[in-house]
Amino acid sequence: MRCPFCGNTDTQVKDSRPAEDHGAIRRRRFCPACGGRFTTYERVQLRDLVVVKSNGRREAFDREKLERSVRIALQKRNIEHERVDQMISGIVRRLESLGDSDIPSKLIGEIVMETLARIDTVAYVRFASVYKNFQEADDFDKFVSELRPEPKDTE
Repeated sequence: MRCPFCGNTDTQVKDSRPAEDHGAIRRRRFCPACGGRFTTYERVQLRDLVVVKSNGRREAFDREKLERSVRIALQKRNIEHERVDQMISGIVRRLESLGDSDIPSKLIGEIVMETLARIDTVAYVRFASVYKNFQEADDFDKFVSELRPEPKDTE
């Protein structure tokens, strides 16, 4: 593994342990050339996924991009880091198990929204506001009103 600090290719593994509910291996590494320490994760990859954008453009699936968008939605929410890692791993496994390597970006967004809705409604609304491209406050109001249960008649 190449050192991210100096580029040395001869780094040493100092510690390995399971991560993400045994879905990955977390390795602490040390670079003898510069003394830098860093962490890597090893995960199973069932297939190379390709994201098909709404305009037809295709790009390689980027787990880090998915993770960034989920973490932004969950920013300042009281959700454990480990739970977020498990959620992201679950989304990726679900995408890989669909049977097709070409995944529409719309499907990825729907799966992320569905998962966030179960974990944190504020993060769900935050993600939806970007995903659905809310333009004004009324868009938020309409979306949130759909989340609220209908008032019961008290007669």
